[in-house]
Amino acid sequence: MPFTRPGSRLRAAALRCAAAVAVLAALAGCAEGVDTGAASEDDRYISGDGSSTLFPVEEREQAPQVEGETLDGDRISLADYSGDVVVLNFWASWCAPCRAETPVLNEVSAEHADEGVRFLGVNIKDNRTSAQAFEQNQEVGYPSLYDQPGEVPQAFRETVPPQAIPSTLVIDRQGRIAARVIGATDYNQLTELVDTVVAEDAGSR
Repeated sequence: MPFTRPGSRLRAAALRCAAAVAVLAALAGCAEGVDTGAASEDDRYISGDGSSTLFPVEEREQAPQVEGETLDGDRISLADYSGDVVVLNFWASWCAPCRAETPVLNEVSAEHADEGVRFLGVNIKDNRTSAQAFEQNQEVGYPSLYDQPGEVPQAFRETVPPQAIPSTLVIDRQGRIAARVIGATDYNQLTELVDTVVAEDAGSR
């Protein structure tokens, strides 16, 4: 019969406890901030630092003409917003920073609704049911394209890294990309960008 000294048994028990704690911690870390609608491939997406850029008018590029189906099943395209300032926001229900910034988007959208400013979300790499539940729970007041493959961010890859989520673009009335935020935005930052773009040609309206 093998003989084990008491000290060895204690050390073995301690190692087993440490291993169990490490496994639990790893599981908790993986679950933090991730919705049940998340897919395993989504862990390659990153949160930006919230930095913003306002592009000079003479350096602005035309926004790609994207179109598709909303989460509610309606057809929609950027061309439908011609002549308006458009705030385009990339999001997913499994993205914790997206949840945190949604109240900001709702507030800025409501405040600028009478100024020809319209908001459009782009839901990427998500489960439709989870995304619809997100919209309902967050009381989102504007539509979102359902882009499960993530094709729309690829169309904007020259301006915003496709793997950065959330990200927000402000498109001017001429259909040009006027500003961007890579990462979650806040009220003051987004309001300043939108107000600046709205004011550029307010006198011509």
